Amino acid sequence: MSGIEARLAALGLAVPEPPRAIGTFVPGVVHRDILYVSGTYGTVKDASGTDVIPKPGKLGAELTVADGYESARLMLLNHLALARAVLGDLARIERPIRLVGYVNAAPGFQDAPSVLNGASDLLIEIFGRERGGHARMALYQHELARNAPIAGEISFALKD
Repeated sequence: MSGIEARLAALGLAVPEPPRAIGTFVPGVVHRDILYVSGTYGTVKDASGTDVIPKPGKLGAELTVADGYESARLMLLNHLALARAVLGDLARIERPIRLVGYVNAAPGFQDAPSVLNGASDLLIEIFGRERGGHARMALYQHELARNAPIAGEISFALKD
């Protein structure tokens, strides 16, 4: 078990099985010392192993900031699952570099940064404040596939 997975276990969390791609792309690409993880959502597996979004909808309409925050945490766990699928072992990750989140927002909703904090806060819980700090962008979307509340992508620096 990598240090990342041990830290997640201490938090009562685990890296899930990676979500299935809904397009033609790979889970991530390593170039030099950076892992670029493909975009994903905050999904979980149902009893049949299908990826489902626990609370679909738009932030500021059907969903609250707290709902979006939890979806962002699930999204980050899926990012780690995709990273493990590419790397074989999360121990190769040094730190997060950049997180980009796309928030499915109803007109007038202006709190995407608080929603994306779900993923950012979890990164800091896993890596610590210094190593877990990362560049970030929170963007507003008028629609997302599967009516997901949030989608995102992340890049990680890899150890030598």
